Amino acid sequence: MGDFPPGGPALAPVGGHALAAGGLAKGALRYVERTAATAVQVYVSNPRGWALAAGDPKQDDAFLKCCADHGVTAYVHAALLVNLGSPTEATVERSVATLEHALRRGHAIGARGVVFHAGSAVDAGHAEKAFATVRQVLLPLLERAEREGWPPLLVEPSAGGGRSLASRVEHLAEYLAAVDRHPHLGVCLDTCHAWAAGHDLATPGGMTATIDALVSAAGPNRLRLIHANDSKDACGSLRDRHESLGKGLIGATAFGELLNHPAARGVPLIVETPSGDDHADHAADIALLRACTPSA
Repeated sequence: MGDFPPGGPALAPVGGHALAAGGLAKGALRYVERTAATAVQVYVSNPRGWALAAGDPKQDDAFLKCCADHGVTAYVHAALLVNLGSPTEATVERSVATLEHALRRGHAIGARGVVFHAGSAVDAGHAEKAFATVRQVLLPLLERAEREGWPPLLVEPSAGGGRSLASRVEHLAEYLAAVDRHPHLGVCLDTCHAWAAGHDLATPGGMTATIDALVSAAGPNRLRLIHANDSKDACGSLRDRHESLGKGLIGATAFGELLNHPAARGVPLIVETPSGDDHADHAADIALLRACTPSA
């Protein structure tokens, strides 16, 4: 799969998705201590349901202290059911409520951003209306989040398929245009998603070309978070199955290329790769990402 190239820019915060078993702070602290992460991503509600948890102020305070004590940058990932482009009115309403909840909770725990999936039109007949729906519900939410001092929302392109509103990075131009390129909407790039959607990141120069295309579509400084994931499946497969870095079909060299791209400098990285209860696999992935940074 290849090794990381030597040199490169100083690495931004890097970490992974931490489970909140036993409480938000307890799960995050355990994760940080076992992986040496300087960034964590968490769910603040059921990732596969609509139930919204109120949160525990004591856990929130402890989480904030954990992040402050260890120099950790935090992010929230909204529930996976969120789909602002759905033709089903109830789904859109629940999606907006879920994002508002994630923004409120994210603010309470000091999160730097709230990640949500770009969504899908689902039906062919709804494709033209989907972006109008996104504009109708997302633009007011972005304006409120900015006004209230809530974290920015970070749209994450999908792996493709199912009439996705954004899978390839070029699609971000239309998504952002739907909300007048609002400054409180950033982008989260998932490398496994990009690979599944057909961006050949493994070919030398492929990662660079993909980030160039993202910047062209979204504009400078719009990339706010990177999900650094390898893939179990072939390029263009539309399958979102993550693999440990360097053990999948993207390969380690591509991640070194990513970290040397000017648009990725300073952008935090989160791994969402397979890992056991001891988080050893994530620790290895985090160390692998750091391996391409200069010693000074």
